[in-house]
Amino acid sequence: MLRRMKFQRLLLPALLALPFSVFAEAKVRVSSFSTILTEIAQQVGGDRVAVTAHVKPGIDPHEYEPKPADLKTVSEAHVVLLSAKHMEGYVGKLKQSTGTKGALVEVGDGFASLKMKPEPGHEGHGHATDEDPHWWHGLGNMGKATTIVREALSKASPADAAVFSANAAKYQTQLDALQKWSRAELAKLPRNQRKLVTSHDAFQYFAKEHGFTIYAIEGFSSADQPSSKKVAEIIATIKAQGVKAIFSESIKNPKVLKEITRETGAKLGGELYADGLGEGAAATYEGMYRHNVTTLVNALK
Repeated sequence: MLRRMKFQRLLLPALLALPFSVFAEAKVRVSSFSTILTEIAQQVGGDRVAVTAHVKPGIDPHEYEPKPADLKTVSEAHVVLLSAKHMEGYVGKLKQSTGTKGALVEVGDGFASLKMKPEPGHEGHGHATDEDPHWWHGLGNMGKATTIVREALSKASPADAAVFSANAAKYQTQLDALQKWSRAELAKLPRNQRKLVTSHDAFQYFAKEHGFTIYAIEGFSSADQPSSKKVAEIIATIKAQGVKAIFSESIKNPKVLKEITRETGAKLGGELYADGLGEGAAATYEGMYRHNVTTLVNALK
């Protein structure tokens, strides 16, 4: 007994002297290329993961390109999270340039896509197919994404699987509550007023869940610029449909929208978050989603 106590007294100072990095290595290293997936990984992983957010709030994911430092981090990651659905055109570069042995998880490929027809002349701008890659605007998809991330983390660290499952269940409860709230809020809008005109086509999953009709001024990519013909068509549609408001996006130039409001009499309803999380109250998924729903209801009711 005395010998054991002596050993423990000698062991404790030795452990305390070890650099923090030794203990940090026990965490699952996650590289995330989506603000949405960064939150999911942090919520599900808790203190058992170390998440590197490569795409931060305010950065346009359509235009993002990995830097050398990103590639180095990816090469050391246990799990790499991607939105998929052709959002990240650099997936091949990540695979070939990093030599990562970690799990490359293309989350959005785990559930059904909403396919759309790109505007003539914009084929290949921003996305390689006609899929809408903004799957996170569907709360049902968020639940599926949470499960996919949980499974990836559990595979990387089986010893922490129970923790990841408990955290995922807690996060799912928050998503369920958000769904209940959003349905109650949007019930204030009659079906014939659920018409969404915005800068580019990013809300198809939201529209499907909540019964909105989308009139997008641009195609998928935030780099697209609408033709004069397209703007004229939108103006005619707004007048014919009696649309009350049109909306800008957090990383878009609303110049064209202002032109349309002048021509139609529709008001500029406010700013929506389309491509990911923002700052302040919109720095969380719940905050972003509540902001979008509240903005829509206030402008369209």
